Amino acid sequence: MKSPKKFKAPPKRFQPKGVTVLYEDQDILVVDKIHGLLTVASDNEKSKTAYFRLTDYVRRGNPKSRNRIFIVHRLDKDTSGLLVFAKTEAAKRYLQDNWQQFSKKYSAVIVGKLEKQEDTISSYLAENSIHKMYSVKNPEKGQFAQTGYKVLKQSKQYSLLEIDLLTGRKNQIRVHFAEMGHPVAGDKKYGEKQKGIKRLTLHAASLTISHPHTKQPMTFESKTPGYFYFLLAEK
Repeated sequence: MKSPKKFKAPPKRFQPKGVTVLYEDQDILVVDKIHGLLTVASDNEKSKTAYFRLTDYVRRGNPKSRNRIFIVHRLDKDTSGLLVFAKTEAAKRYLQDNWQQFSKKYSAVIVGKLEKQEDTISSYLAENSIHKMYSVKNPEKGQFAQTGYKVLKQSKQYSLLEIDLLTGRKNQIRVHFAEMGHPVAGDKKYGEKQKGIKRLTLHAASLTISHPHTKQPMTFESKTPGYFYFLLAEK
């Protein structure tokens, strides 16, 4: 099978604001998103999103262009890291149909120290009327969610984790650690407000997919932000 034509990454000055294009061909577009940028539009924000800016990017600034991108998955606004978009409907369907089988690893700083250096957290997640996720015991009332983790580094106040996202539910990582009493540092929704924390310390660091066209595995990586290590170094 003929390999897809890889596009050359644009020079920095032509990169869409808030996202760095890591890989592009006729089927997929893989980017590294900054924290603080929505993946898609919300009720309050329509244009300051990765989707809006990358749509403009693939149209090369021509609003009449038929080029477009398709949403495969999302990252929370305050989560940084890897995002993949499809450039055809067929690619979108393939990626979404196989999404649960792909490997997705995150970096996170959590508050405190965990009892186990490595473990898997499982629960059923439901959503309340104010769009906040929580665990339930009844499998009929929630979606199964499973999060693997390994402690990489610890300080008196924080722990740096490598997280294996075994299922992809809304706010899954944030809920699982908050319910253990160790919220992700900087999480204003599920944790407590902490002085001096500049951001939510959650980062999509590694993503392995199979290409929609060739079916060959592809792995993309994004470095853990230096700020995560800075927090652990603080006394």
